[in-house]
Amino acid sequence: MATTPYTLHALELGRMNNFIYVIHDRASDRAAVVDPAWDVPSIIALTERQGLKITDILLTHSHFDHINGVEALLDHSDAQLHLLKAEAAFWNRYLDLPTLHEGGDRIALGETAIEILHTPGHTPGSACYRLHDQVLTGDTLFVFGCGRCDLRGGDPEQMYHTLRRLGERLPGDTLIRPGHNYGITPTSTMLDQIHGNPFLHFDDCPRFVEYRMHLHDREEPYRPEARPHRHPH
Repeated sequence: MATTPYTLHALELGRMNNFIYVIHDRASDRAAVVDPAWDVPSIIALTERQGLKITDILLTHSHFDHINGVEALLDHSDAQLHLLKAEAAFWNRYLDLPTLHEGGDRIALGETAIEILHTPGHTPGSACYRLHDQVLTGDTLFVFGCGRCDLRGGDPEQMYHTLRRLGERLPGDTLIRPGHNYGITPTSTMLDQIHGNPFLHFDDCPRFVEYRMHLHDREEPYRPEARPHRHPH
């Protein structure tokens, strides 16, 4: 059976249960850190234990709890920083980077191909990073939840369309790896999300917006909810 060219390490750090991911390309021992925050020494220690060189930093979006370790990691590693052009404009930082991206671009980390998905809704330039059968979803899609749309840059109508596209595009066995440990499990398959994530159960944008913005009270932690039965008219 074919094996993937990478190993994915996850660290849960900070007071908001953030997941920081380290993508390790096994052929080159290069590492890409996704959303460095809270405890940069722990991130560096992990890479040093594994004998890795941090060459890239990938941002899913620019909220403080996902980027507060960027400067320290850049000081340590001289890595290339990657984010979507739309997010750099929203954030109003790093607009002159040569590594700004559009949705659909790919990053080559050694032999590991990382596809960038533009997934607006939580912020205008939110990104998910797809590695073969896994996707790092940041604050777009949680395990049985989704990111808030009432913060600066949030747009519930965009989130509705983003989640529908993810549900249609990603195979059911795709492993979802969110930006926070907010669910009853740290990871889940896309199929489980389609069945149990209430934010994926809407076929009507206005109803989704009402639910996301006014009706949904987040549980601790997020739990699956059965898709409601449809009654004939």
